[in-house]
Amino acid sequence: MIGTSPARLSDLSRCFLGVIPSIVSTSDAEGVPNVTYVSQVFYVDESHVALSCQFFNKTRKNLDSNPLACAHVVDPMTFQAYRLRLRFLRSEASGPLFESMAIRIEAIASQTGMAGVFRLLSADVFEMLSVDRVEGFLAAPAEDDPADRSVAAGRRTELRGLRCVSEQINRAEDLETLLTSVLEALDGYFGFAQTMVLVAEPGCGRLITVASRGYGESGVGAEVQIGEGLIGTAAKERRILRIAGLDSELRYGRAMRREVISRESHRVAPEIPLPGLPDAQSTLIIPLTVGVDLVGVLVAESRELAGFDEWHEGYLEVVANQIALGIDRMSAPDDDGIEDSSTRPAAVAPAVCSRRRRIMTYYRADDCVFVDNDYLIRNVPGRIFWKLLTSWSQEGRTEFSNRELRLDDSLGLPEYKDNLESRLILLRRRLEEKCPEVRIERTGRGRFALVVDAEIELTEK
Repeated sequence: MIGTSPARLSDLSRCFLGVIPSIVSTSDAEGVPNVTYVSQVFYVDESHVALSCQFFNKTRKNLDSNPLACAHVVDPMTFQAYRLRLRFLRSEASGPLFESMAIRIEAIASQTGMAGVFRLLSADVFEMLSVDRVEGFLAAPAEDDPADRSVAAGRRTELRGLRCVSEQINRAEDLETLLTSVLEALDGYFGFAQTMVLVAEPGCGRLITVASRGYGESGVGAEVQIGEGLIGTAAKERRILRIAGLDSELRYGRAMRREVISRESHRVAPEIPLPGLPDAQSTLIIPLTVGVDLVGVLVAESRELAGFDEWHEGYLEVVANQIALGIDRMSAPDDDGIEDSSTRPAAVAPAVCSRRRRIMTYYRADDCVFVDNDYLIRNVPGRIFWKLLTSWSQEGRTEFSNRELRLDDSLGLPEYKDNLESRLILLRRRLEEKCPEVRIERTGRGRFALVVDAEIELTEK
């Protein structure tokens, strides 16, 4: 039975999240039908939707001879079904609409090792002729939907939360304080329980996790290659990526992968492990940009099937812009007027107050540092840490400044946007997890101390 049409197509926004695959039916000029699943029914405006065209040769052939189609979409929260009667208008293989639809498919393809194989061919635009609610197989939804209540409550506190986040960013004196306080505010005001910030590493095409909240393990130090997987794809394209029903999306991508492998017609790349929640059902990934420059990525995850709505995306985009500006400000050298600690008399290394003995091994080939045969850190943060350790061991120094590190040519920091603050955050967090007897403690703006509470043996290889 078909019921009364909803007033607005936008009322069906959850149906377009892609959690439950949509069914599309077409017929040829003689009326012979064809029914298939489609990965995306994309909301364009109140009168138009777009369908993703990937493998549907029969559907495309039918539309060329008969432009009428019917799409069956389902709300993943209430399981209410709707029938959209459509008329095909055109196919777009480039432009904003195509790019908005393509990034979702591209990200899933990259995550499952199907980049370049599993891709969007075109965005097929349809005019909506009618939309009808399919009745008769579900009980009527409760009038007071808890999900609607939570969304309404979130909207009521949106401005207050944004003000809080802005204050946290403005008051932060260093990057670590900025990131930690912002993630805490997002959790406290809106229940974004699992969030992380990755910072772009200049010149090497990587994103490195420098702050996280809500995970059993911090994940600090986890790396993502720009252009690979969900996070890397969003970063490369500088576009927001919101996915609901992530598990089903990945299953679909893996099914396509198995099909391609069985035909042996393509070589596929390995599947990329997902950082963060192993059982995430929803993810919202927002690139942090200043102008055209990528400074990092903000990621929010949820175990709920449709954990993020349009208002979450809009709100976090505003927050992300402020975080990006904060990171950019903190990354710029700001301590030129601070006394260089290397010019002061060397301090005496503190007495050992722990019986534990630690062996630090430095590998020059990749600037990798191990603690008692356990990996600690590598690359530029590894070089920085080894510089601090050797100065402590050979000169008895315990106090350092950002300025002297920036002026030290042996560290190889970029002259512009050296990300020194984020590298020190990464080093500090890794030490907390792997070697708490060695600490980096902030002593002032642009200054810090190396605290060693163990017997340390340094070796190089």
